[in-house]
Formats: sequence, structure tokens, C-alpha cells
Amino acid sequence: MTGLEHVAVVAAGLGAGLLTSTVGVASLVSFPVLVALGIPPVVANASNTVGLIPAGLGGSLGYRRELREQPKVTWLVVATCAVGSIGGAALLLALPPGVFESIVPWLILFTCLIVGAQPWISRWLRSRKPHDLEPRTSMGPVTTVFAALTGVYGGYFGAGSGVMMMAVLGLGLDLELRVVNALKTLAVLAANIVAGLIFVFVAELDFTAIGLLAAGSIIGGYAGAHIGRVLPPTLLRVLIVLAGITAAIAMLR
Repeated sequence: MTGLEHVAVVAAGLGAGLLTSTVGVASLVSFPVLVALGIPPVVANASNTVGLIPAGLGGSLGYRRELREQPKVTWLVVATCAVGSIGGAALLLALPPGVFESIVPWLILFTCLIVGAQPWISRWLRSRKPHDLEPRTSMGPVTTVFAALTGVYGGYFGAGSGVMMMAVLGLGLDLELRVVNALKTLAVLAANIVAGLIFVFVAELDFTAIGLLAAGSIIGGYAGAHIGRVLPPTLLRVLIVLAGITAAIAMLR
């Protein structure tokens, strides 16, 4: 890589880190940059996963106050996404490139719809059970299963996995959006760490790209957490939906 290409990858890492902690579509920025620099897609995907681990670390550190509010949910999110990502990483290494290309954009669009409509869906669900007035602050079996499936997708490719996790946790739990955003950031981190460890031992990686992404993403992740905390919930929800739609359209091209 040239000096300018090094700067471009660091900038991509910074942008991806910001998106990891806010709207959850980090790979929309970093993955295309790596491919544009001539790195093969599968190598770029695996390198991107490893390089964005610091983004999740920085973001989770920035959101530590929110994560302390729900310790049981926090640990369950980590466990389910970590286990799911093992399957996702195995799929990436075993299946031909692009197997899910035709369905993933539509899946992202569907989760964007859920994120946008989540306040109305939650109110409707609670109106169907008027006797159940206690807020849902623990993950039920259905939410746990879908969180694990999101972890599978995160280990396989990951673009839009943060949006998917926002939809899963937003529907399954009655928590403030800033807390859900913190849990989403930690979920992405858990999936990236486990998948990244697998890739380090069995996949081809570009360690220069990983180092440059990591340098930018840890700063972006930490800064993004502070931005995500102060954004009004409605604005944050709108930004998440717009980012998810943008990611889906980009993948459909």
C-alpha cells in the first residue's frame, strides 16, 4: 500500500468505529475500501472483522455506564452472539463467496422496517397483554434464539448486523434505546472477537490492513459511543434506518 492508501484505511477504520457505536453498519465503510485497494473479498472480509475488534472495544468502553444497568442481559448477549459467530465464521470459510448476497440486502431492509416501527409494534404487543405491566428486562427464548442467529450473520459477513441486533433487542426488551445501542455494540464486539480468533488461525489475512483499521476504529468506536448516548432516540432510530437502507442498496448493486 502507498502512504495515501494507508491514510484511507485508517480513515475507513475511524468511520467504521463511529458507525459501530451509533447506527451499526460499520462494514459499509471499511469493507468496500479494502476491496477497492485490491484485497480479495474473502480476505478483506476476514481482515475487516479482525480490524474492527478495537471499534467494539472502544464503543463498549464508552457505553460502560449503560452496560452496567443490565448486567444479566449484557452477559447473555455476549454469550449468544459469541456462540453464533462460531457458526458464521465456519460458513464463511466453507461456503463459496457470495452465497448470501441475494438475500442479505432484503434481510437488512426488513430489519430496518422493524427498527423504525419498533415503538408501535411494542405498544401493540403490550396492548394484547394488559395484565403484563412489568417491563421486559430479561431475554426470553425467542429473543435469545434470534440474537444467536444475528451472531451467526455477524461471524459470516456482518454488514448490517448491528441494525439486526437493534431490531431483535428492541422488540424483545423494554429498554431505553441508548441501552439497546450499547448492547448492540457489545454484541458486534463479541461476534467479531470469536470470528476474528478463528480467522487468525485458519484464514488468509492482510495484517497491514488489520493494523490500520484497528488504529482508526478504536478511536471512532469510543467517540461514537458518546455521540450515540446524546442523540435523541427518534433521531438515532431514523439514522439507524437510513444507514441500514443505504447498506442494503449498496449491496444490491
